[in-house]
Amino acid sequence: MPRVARKRSESGIYHIMMRGINRQVIFKDREDYLRFIETLLKYKNICEYQLFAYCLMDNHLHLLLKEGKEPLETIMRRICGSFVLWYNKKYGRIGYLFQDRFKSEPVEDDTYFLTVLRYIFQNPIKAGIAKNIKDYNWTNYDDYLKSSRRSEADFVLKFFNISSREEAIKNFIEYVNKNNDDECMDLSEKNIMTDDEALKIIKEICKIEYPYDIQELKIDKRNIYIKVLKEKHNLSIRQIERLTGINRGVIQKA
Repeated sequence: MPRVARKRSESGIYHIMMRGINRQVIFKDREDYLRFIETLLKYKNICEYQLFAYCLMDNHLHLLLKEGKEPLETIMRRICGSFVLWYNKKYGRIGYLFQDRFKSEPVEDDTYFLTVLRYIFQNPIKAGIAKNIKDYNWTNYDDYLKSSRRSEADFVLKFFNISSREEAIKNFIEYVNKNNDDECMDLSEKNIMTDDEALKIIKEICKIEYPYDIQELKIDKRNIYIKVLKEKHNLSIRQIERLTGINRGVIQKA
């Protein structure tokens, strides 16, 4: 079947997501993360795109950017081609690193722009691998606090206060860290795992007959199982919450 044409953004702003082929880990060590960020910034200057947010997870990543003098497809081909060439040489491998072509969605209004921005920065929190946004190293969140010119901080902070930068940063921090039920493009659109598959894993890992039985386990043991379900088997927080009845906050902290 022919590929569905990519939906174009009238604003030129896109939320982009890529993941490792076969769900494999992309970033294995600190050098890998740093190299991708370096590549992202290198082509920001060459392609003249505006970078608003990025978040690098171990097996996938999110970007929020606006096209410059080159179209999105060219931008992503440059970034991915450069990084994969370096990565394959480092690890002595050949072939693809990212699964399929990258996914993207247009961002056409200010409200959704801020929603996507927050969603990207909160990705590690909702995945349960960090307690606070500021504690996760592989986003550009700090660029907004330190007024770095690597990101379009001035553009974003104007949404929060046009007269006082200090007040704008304070309002930005409050907004980005606020609890929410934001829905954006994510891995779930690919139906990574059905509920039937997830139920089978929960029962096998937790050694229980019914998924709700996990609530009866001792807290320490329950939390260990939840962590394994998230980190080793890639069950989403929402899926675990839905199937086991355990509160989302408990799952995030486990």
